[in-house]
Amino acid sequence: MPVASPREPEPGEPIRLQKLLAAAGVGSRRSCEELIADGRVTVDGEVASLGDRVDPGTAVVHVDGERVVTDPRMVYLAFNKPRGVVSTMDDEQGRAALADYLGGVDTRVFHVGRLDADSEGLLLLTNDGDLAHRLTHPSYGVAKTYLCQVPGPLPAAVGRRLRAGIVLEDGPAALDSFRVVDTVRKSALVEVSLHEGRKHIVRRMFAEVGYPVSRLVRTAVGPVKLGQLKPGQTRQLNRREIAALFTEVAHAPTAS
Repeated sequence: MPVASPREPEPGEPIRLQKLLAAAGVGSRRSCEELIADGRVTVDGEVASLGDRVDPGTAVVHVDGERVVTDPRMVYLAFNKPRGVVSTMDDEQGRAALADYLGGVDTRVFHVGRLDADSEGLLLLTNDGDLAHRLTHPSYGVAKTYLCQVPGPLPAAVGRRLRAGIVLEDGPAALDSFRVVDTVRKSALVEVSLHEGRKHIVRRMFAEVGYPVSRLVRTAVGPVKLGQLKPGQTRQLNRREIAALFTEVAHAPTAS
């Protein structure tokens, strides 16, 4: 007599926790059972027990304090936006847009924040609306890191001024960090980070102090780094990166 294959769970049907953790990439079924038995797994804020069944679409699961996404429908991507591409899925003017580079992504996703058309680098894409909102909301203060090409040589006073804060037409702005990476002839490469996302904020800050940016590349959003991802390519965020993003926005919002 043929052996029946295991039945796939229906959407919303509770699944054994150890099976869910294994499917999420935490480890083998056996090692996940050990994590549960050791009290290192929580579900919706409560310490889990062996035999617990949870809904993968609604459960909030943590292992050793790190969030584990158990809903297989969730998509988290890093995209290296090339220069000249607008940060919209489609463009009415016919310019290159994000959808032109996402042919292999079957799920509808949206971009987390923006990069202007002349800027390049890391853009996060997801269908997790709550996480996207937290990552972009200024009250959570998620830092972004950029490499900026500006006229050189660059006096040390420029960095001190930008870190201390300057006043733009829409209010004060300050960099969290400023580091000269390299200086070649009449050009300087500077790495900066800041935790706000006003339109063209980095370009406007450098222009205000007399050093306009000729090239701008975002290299990190919070704990997620661009790395070796080539322009126009996407990659899935790994479990550690996703957990780190949730940790980044887990704190109470700061006053805005």
